[in-house]
Amino acid sequence: MPIYVKDWDIVVPGDLLAEGDYTAGPYVYKEDNKLYSTTIGIVEQRKGTIRVVPLQGPYIPKVGDIVIGVVVDISPTAYVVDINSSYKAILQASEVVPPKRNVLAEDLTKYLDVGDVIVCKVMRFDKYSDVLLTCKGKDLGKIEGGRLVKITPAKIPRLIGRKGSMVNLIKKETGCKMVIGQNGYIWIKGKDKKLEALAEKAIRKVEREAHMSGLTQRVQNMLQSERGS
Repeated sequence: MPIYVKDWDIVVPGDLLAEGDYTAGPYVYKEDNKLYSTTIGIVEQRKGTIRVVPLQGPYIPKVGDIVIGVVVDISPTAYVVDINSSYKAILQASEVVPPKRNVLAEDLTKYLDVGDVIVCKVMRFDKYSDVLLTCKGKDLGKIEGGRLVKITPAKIPRLIGRKGSMVNLIKKETGCKMVIGQNGYIWIKGKDKKLEALAEKAIRKVEREAHMSGLTQRVQNMLQSERGS
């Protein structure tokens, strides 16, 4: 079963990826036992399935995704959250109001206010109703300080890198804590603003050059050069 690409290769629509008993994943179609790309993106092969991760495109929520959102409105029983998607996201007030308290009797701004940044998980989404979020769980909830960076959601896999190689490199070289949302929002918090700015610069470089080979080494060289100066 010949395969003509390897992980992280850049492909364009119509490129032949493989032949034989492979399964066509997202953005791949199969014809006459041959698999072709349907978009510009990065190839990934997992357990006999070949998929292409697009380098452009909006964020489409998926159940289980970790996202970073910004509270943009408050209703009597819920928060409306911007998750960088064309779909509206809702966080029920019961997620943050202590148990046994009447949500309708509470001032919800005591818990989350417009402009607050939160890390959530997509709990429900079916394209016919609003995205339902939860902030109950490890490492979920309100985050403060640092800076929020927004990139094209399709570039998130490249920012994470193979087995976390890219994001771990940026963390190591800057000493910054980073939370990456699948929706294209990244939260950075470092010891000082200069290190946060350096981490953001590295992220922007990944976003610009996601389609180019040798990116990890170039990012490392840039980070070490910037720190040295």
